[in-house]
Amino acid sequence: MFDVDEFVSDCRAAGAEGEPRRAVREVLARAVARPGEVGDALRPSEAGLTVLHTGPDLTVVHVVWAPGMRVDPHDHRMWAAIGIYSGREDNSFYRRAPADGDGRVLTESGGKRLAVGDVVLLGDDAIHAVHNPETRLTGAIHVYGGDFVNDPRSQWTPDLCEERPYGMEATRRHFAEANRAWLGDGGGVDGDAP
Repeated sequence: MFDVDEFVSDCRAAGAEGEPRRAVREVLARAVARPGEVGDALRPSEAGLTVLHTGPDLTVVHVVWAPGMRVDPHDHRMWAAIGIYSGREDNSFYRRAPADGDGRVLTESGGKRLAVGDVVLLGDDAIHAVHNPETRLTGAIHVYGGDFVNDPRSQWTPDLCEERPYGMEATRRHFAEANRAWLGDGGGVDGDAP
């Protein structure tokens, strides 16, 4: 049976190892290899972010994407490990375009489709956008190598041309809008929050 407190404790221990990314990835891979148990323990019922642990060196977040939900390109400025236990998460990756002179404009540089049981590591400089192409919720656990809640980072407009500060309040509004759209309360699910 998946135990949230034990999982967080294992992530924290892995985060303190010499190779924290690999160690956390292994902990996460073991967890999402039992997707039904993770779903039973976390019980996703709507889109949202639930912080399971946050500290200066490690943050563990339960992320649930609404059907059709999209988030604009954003960075984390810290490594991340993402594991899927339900649904699918399509990631589009970007890099700063050197041609614009200041590196604030992005250009697409590939993608990665994550399905149940998949785990991916993102580097400190990764910039990505996320889409849930499913008609049901997608559940994931994201582990970050830093303080995801409070550390500064950026997000970009959908046209990839404007970089702006990331805001947690905008993120919470975006998830609320996605829930309203999914549950039939109108509105769109495209948005500006990671």
